[in-house]
Amino acid sequence: MAAKSGGNDDDVLADINVTPLVDIMLVLLIIFMLTNEEVSEKMKKAQIDIDLPKAASALQKPSKPLSIVIGHTGALYLNGNAIAEAALFAEARRMAQDNPGIEAILSADRRVAHGNVVRVIDGVRLAGVEKVAVNTKEQEIEEAR
Repeated sequence: MAAKSGGNDDDVLADINVTPLVDIMLVLLIIFMLTNEEVSEKMKKAQIDIDLPKAASALQKPSKPLSIVIGHTGALYLNGNAIAEAALFAEARRMAQDNPGIEAILSADRRVAHGNVVRVIDGVRLAGVEKVAVNTKEQEIEEAR
């Protein structure tokens, strides 16, 4: 929109032309896409294809940890599936025998009684799972004044 002819010269033209901005952003996007493709191709070529020798003392790949959840009603879940307490401990024992050093992550609803959480931790540790972590949400701490 052009300035009005014969009007006050102090009027400011408030329209911003965004076409050059869009052009620059499209050019940057194209450059990013091209360089990203070249970098990924270089990374594929940079991978070294090796066949590792076997050794009896080699460390095994760590297994996926057990995910134990105690719902607000006290219901137990192992890796997303509902399970009874005795079955949970039996499964933990079996998995600990198959994978020594397996870890468990316990997520308990905050409304669950502390005794129930301790009972599950104790049962899992007695089953042979030595490392049990308790899953929590982060909380901001207010500084004492």
